[in-house]
Amino acid sequence: MPYPHASENDVVVRVHAAGFTRGELDWPATWTDRAGRDRTPSVPGHELSGVVVELGYGTTGLTVGQRVFGLADWARDGTLAEYVAVEARNLAPLPADVDHVVAAATVISGLTAWQGLFEHGRLAAGRTVLVHGAAGGVGSLAVQLAREAGARVVGTGRAGDRDTVLGLGADAFLDLEAGPLDGVGEVDLVFDVIGGEIRDRSAALVRAGGVLVTIASPPEVRPAAGQAVFFVVEPDRAQLVELAQRLRDGRLRPIVGAVRPLSEAPAAFAPGRRTRGRTVIRVAENG
Repeated sequence: MPYPHASENDVVVRVHAAGFTRGELDWPATWTDRAGRDRTPSVPGHELSGVVVELGYGTTGLTVGQRVFGLADWARDGTLAEYVAVEARNLAPLPADVDHVVAAATVISGLTAWQGLFEHGRLAAGRTVLVHGAAGGVGSLAVQLAREAGARVVGTGRAGDRDTVLGLGADAFLDLEAGPLDGVGEVDLVFDVIGGEIRDRSAALVRAGGVLVTIASPPEVRPAAGQAVFFVVEPDRAQLVELAQRLRDGRLRPIVGAVRPLSEAPAAFAPGRRTRGRTVIRVAENG
């Protein structure tokens, strides 16, 4: 692909590490630009960490040579490339002592966890949150953020996830394959990344005034005396800054699985290729 053009308020970033969502090759909405024009073949991947190499006209808030991380636009070429053009507002400064691979692994999962817990779930100290898929990319960061916020955290997953979830700071763990959800008791917030029957059965656990938040699909069953929210993650510089500070301080750590070179990015999308933790594509070796 050619070197990208920096439009107004864009920056061009030399990508050092990039993340992706395995299912995104099957999202037709990302195959066109904002005007509905076909833009295939296109570059997938939308999480990045790297260094700014060019500023578009009118761009402010970032400088050439600055380390940044963030979320590229879904309607433009993505981050599995040496260079990518990104709206400056979708990026945040990355401290010098945070590794690019760690930063790239945090972007979508961290923003999703933050928005699900605090924007949509209104989580606060003293409340109880049930996090489904607590050993996954989003769930593991949700457990850590909720714990830091002073909430009581119950994480779910398979039996093999127990030690991981409790090690992240969860107060309790529920094996979804072994026990009913009823043993959890009432909670203020259900944060669901699984969907289906697990999501819909969880609606009965939400106490009056609570919220069921899901990123899987709109829920078919709603809490009797609470709310249900389905959302799609959005870029947010202020939230990225909060995440970066926690990465720097060691208060937040994504679970990074495989780290692969750009040449192996196509294979990373292969069906059935699963690793514990996020797979990150390392594009450049330094900076």
